[in-house]
Amino acid sequence: MTTPMLSVEAVSHSYGARRALDSVTFAVAPATFAVLLGLNGAGKSTLFALITRLYATQRGRIQIFDHDVERASGEALRILGVVFQSRTLDLDLSVMQNLMYHAALHGIRKREAKTRADEVLARIALNDRAYDKVRSLSGGQMRRVEIARALLHRPRLLVLDEPTVGLDINSRADILRYVRQLVADHGIGVLWATHLIDEVADNDDVVVLHQGRVLAHGAVSRVVEGCGVTNVRDAFTRLTRSDHSTVEAG
Repeated sequence: MTTPMLSVEAVSHSYGARRALDSVTFAVAPATFAVLLGLNGAGKSTLFALITRLYATQRGRIQIFDHDVERASGEALRILGVVFQSRTLDLDLSVMQNLMYHAALHGIRKREAKTRADEVLARIALNDRAYDKVRSLSGGQMRRVEIARALLHRPRLLVLDEPTVGLDINSRADILRYVRQLVADHGIGVLWATHLIDEVADNDDVVVLHQGRVLAHGAVSRVVEGCGVTNVRDAFTRLTRSDHSTVEAG
């Protein structure tokens, strides 16, 4: 079997007495656009924080291409690119300065870093803004820079936490189209966390997370079929209104 790009096994996490994740289990194949779909408060950001090692895993195991996030965090994080929900660019630095600083954190030499920065900026059609201060960019352009920054060290898995929050409909569509193209053209795996059902495409893998539990996971078509409905919106509504069982969809 192909090694999953991401494997989450029986992961539970609590904040005091409150259980945020309850034995979450799923695996995603390489070069896949996978959507982590759930309402606000479902546990998406907690799971994201565990995958990216912002939080230590309390129970269960997370692996990125067979590298255990707890026991081999260096190896796991080297092949992981991250785009956080909150903006993390330095607004008073130029786009290029932000990218070069991030490259230095990954130990990429200056000349190589500049080559890679030029490459990713051309890919997101912002090479003409390389030396502009970040604060002069639109929200959608800032998000594209954050994605470019996450690609500098050439990860095999890119995880994005609610990346289109606060963007207008055109910017949302541009970001989605660009990230999907990364999967198609470069074989990068993606885990896209969102509460917006219209960001799920028919050919995606989807993990439905609700109140800290996985209610369904697999190809969208199989999840929809398993719920006895005709579209992912109706499937999500049915699952979250009657969440007593888990739909398995392979």
